[in-house]
Amino acid sequence: MSATIEDPWLSFLRDVDRALSRPVVAHCLGGFVLAVLWGLPRPTGDVDFIVVEPPEAASELLDIAGEESELPSRYKLHFHRVAGAEYPEGYLSRLVSITPNGFKRLRLMALEVHDLVLAKLGRNSPRDRSDVEFLAQKRVLDAGVLKERFETELRPYVLNEARTKATLDLWLDEFLLSEG
Repeated sequence: MSATIEDPWLSFLRDVDRALSRPVVAHCLGGFVLAVLWGLPRPTGDVDFIVVEPPEAASELLDIAGEESELPSRYKLHFHRVAGAEYPEGYLSRLVSITPNGFKRLRLMALEVHDLVLAKLGRNSPRDRSDVEFLAQKRVLDAGVLKERFETELRPYVLNEARTKATLDLWLDEFLLSEG
């Protein structure tokens, strides 16, 4: 798996990298990650993130590249903090770098594919279901890994355990287990 970031994204991210005053690491998920790592054809206009390191750098990143800032008005692309996302406890050890070569300050780290799917469970929108179906068709998901991480790293922390478990069971049955 290799990350491919093309224009206009690459130019936008270069400008963000140049504008930052210090090193910033963003933990990313969503359509941008799916496009970069897995070739998702659905267009997206944002880089969703759940964490920025150091935490105090989040405001600078959003001032430079948040939806209401100058760069997004030029590129029609922006960074977006995902509030309230539920994701596996151990995701940090599995982050995947998608940082383009030559960047000095901005570092983009993507949730590993199973962690990304588990982070979509709570919302379960039609777009999320479509994304999971896309990944299942790519054959990059392992039902056993999803079940194990859900039980050990996500279930103890979700707000609506019954609903989240039902969504996982539905997705497994519909997209993964039906393949045999």
